[in-house]
Amino acid sequence: MTFIRQVRLDHRDDTHRYPFTLPVVRHLLDHPVELRTPVTFLVGGNGAGKSTLVEAIAVAAGFNAEGGTQSFRFATKATESSLGEYLTLSWGTRKPRTGFFLRAESFYNVITEIDRIGAGIHSSYGGRSLHERSHGESFLDLMTHRFGGRGLYVLDEPEAALSVQGCLTVLRRMHDLVREGSQFIIATHSPILLASPGATILEITDTIDEVSYDAAEPVALTRNFLGDPGRFLAHLLD
Repeated sequence: MTFIRQVRLDHRDDTHRYPFTLPVVRHLLDHPVELRTPVTFLVGGNGAGKSTLVEAIAVAAGFNAEGGTQSFRFATKATESSLGEYLTLSWGTRKPRTGFFLRAESFYNVITEIDRIGAGIHSSYGGRSLHERSHGESFLDLMTHRFGGRGLYVLDEPEAALSVQGCLTVLRRMHDLVREGSQFIIATHSPILLASPGATILEITDTIDEVSYDAAEPVALTRNFLGDPGRFLAHLLD
């Protein structure tokens, strides 16, 4: 069961300007994305549009564009695209009890907003300011203390803050939260996170196609490199 079941765009909303000029958005106009499993990953090269899409899904779901919960309404500098204003989300009969949108690039701003709110809010984030922790530690505190069951979690490249061990910790926490009825939509480059059992992996090029774990680009490239780094580097640097 998922909270958000489908993401789609209507041709009537097409402005023929950015972000509708992006190939992935053009594809979405004719091919709605189905979210059939509790964990959906978006993968693709830099500039493919996965972060643009995951940000738009978060905004369409009511989250603050810079991150946080649905009650956060702060803004530092508007950099989001307008895509979230046009997306239509199809919701299931269940409604999330909680949720969070994490953008790796603006998580510092979210922590600052948490500190500004004060008034006991730190108890939901481990009992002290997340600024007192490293970037990776603060994100793990967020997942451990703020994320709960029956939640909707939209994450943009969470591995940016994490070590390999940190990614494994997140994978375990995600597994527990899915068993408690949560849904995750994640843009990532991490082969470790992509191993989440039962997850759907959508690879973004000019189209959006479901791929297997082994066929996903981050997994295939990493496996090829680790299989023979010397040969890989010789070819890359020749």
